[in-house]
Amino acid sequence: MKQLVVPFLLTLGACAQPQSEAPSRAAISESSLPPMKVFATPRPVAPARANGDIARDFLDLAFKMESGRELPVMTRFEGPITVRVTGSPPSNLVPDLKRLMARLRREAGIDIHLATSGDANITIESVTRTQIRRALPQAACFVAPNVSSLSQYRAARRSPRTDWTLLQDRERLSIFLPNDTSPQEVRDCLHEELAQALGPLNDLYRLPDSVFNDDNVHAVLTGFDMLILRAYYDPALKNGMTRAQVASRLPAILARINPRGQSVSPLQPSATPRAWINAIHRALGPGANPAERRTAARLALQIAKQEGWQDHRLGFTHYALGRLLQGVDAEQAYTQFLLADQAYRRSPHATLHRGYVTAQLAAQAISSGRGQEALALLNPLIPVAARHENAELLATLMLLRAEALELQGKSQEAGAVRLDSLGWARYGFGPDWAVRAKLREIASLSPLKGRY
Repeated sequence: MKQLVVPFLLTLGACAQPQSEAPSRAAISESSLPPMKVFATPRPVAPARANGDIARDFLDLAFKMESGRELPVMTRFEGPITVRVTGSPPSNLVPDLKRLMARLRREAGIDIHLATSGDANITIESVTRTQIRRALPQAACFVAPNVSSLSQYRAARRSPRTDWTLLQDRERLSIFLPNDTSPQEVRDCLHEELAQALGPLNDLYRLPDSVFNDDNVHAVLTGFDMLILRAYYDPALKNGMTRAQVASRLPAILARINPRGQSVSPLQPSATPRAWINAIHRALGPGANPAERRTAARLALQIAKQEGWQDHRLGFTHYALGRLLQGVDAEQAYTQFLLADQAYRRSPHATLHRGYVTAQLAAQAISSGRGQEALALLNPLIPVAARHENAELLATLMLLRAEALELQGKSQEAGAVRLDSLGWARYGFGPDWAVRAKLREIASLSPLKGRY
């Protein structure tokens, strides 16, 4: 289940609301936003971690749920897998699904195809966010076993029929995706939920390079994720195996499918305490007021320090606290962003994470008129956001770069960068009003605004 979280990852300032007027500084007319851009060629990076660490990750992903409940046996599909789409899908859903299934066939060796007619093993039902929340209030999207529609799920919820711990194999299940949000949010949900429909059900905060992580940093299935799924469907494994049985076969499987992992030194990151997870969920999830969120984030930071973390989890904790402090203590928020960046720089595989912090640090530099500093921050991270197919982050970094270029007196180059960003913004943020709101928000950072 992809959980609802406070939408803080890319928000730089004011809350965006529908608007009809054109942005004052974008030089884009009301009716001429460029076409939406899409990522055509995947560029996944193969995992550079020890097979011993990956085996531990596999077992914790495959034999636990996000709640911490144990799964007694491994379950998966056997034979070819068919997928159908029902409901009212947005225009990007089927093309993104086809691209994802092509990757699953090529990178994970899974025999998965769209159904030409009738029923399928996996039904993807496209519904509204309201319908999803009525069925599962904490979810942005989710997957359920032994049902083929949201109505069936509502009727069977909390029954043995939809209890993952009682499952012995996978033959039929459904994924419920929102159809009234941005194309990127639909695609991100698709990647995470289809991966869990096929394989592991758990998320682990200790994973720096995976969608199997509730920090929501990675938007599409990574090289690590595809390796996990390839191992999950390896012929040496089968339905009904216990954790011990799978553990006995994993070393040989990983040595065969990931030989480079045999020569990498293990990092053996520590487990993530439930107390830290609960504090982060309190800080970023629904239900708490701003003061309660800040208190929870400070508790999470205290736990992170007690654990002695020096990895991406420490960076994420500093970053979350910084975002929650922005409206009440801008100086302390900036300090937290600097500390987050330091932690991410020390952590292997956290380059994409730095993109989110860089957006905040560059925004501060732009608002203070330090254009060259902002450019030095932004330029290395823009290709990273593109390689990881994160259009929200990519468009945000590009729009910030345009403002920094204008501060340097490079208005023509700034205009070209801004125009180029808008196709990505349409994929990342969705409707035109949201794109224009992001343009206004980032333009308002610049001290040059008064000249327009």
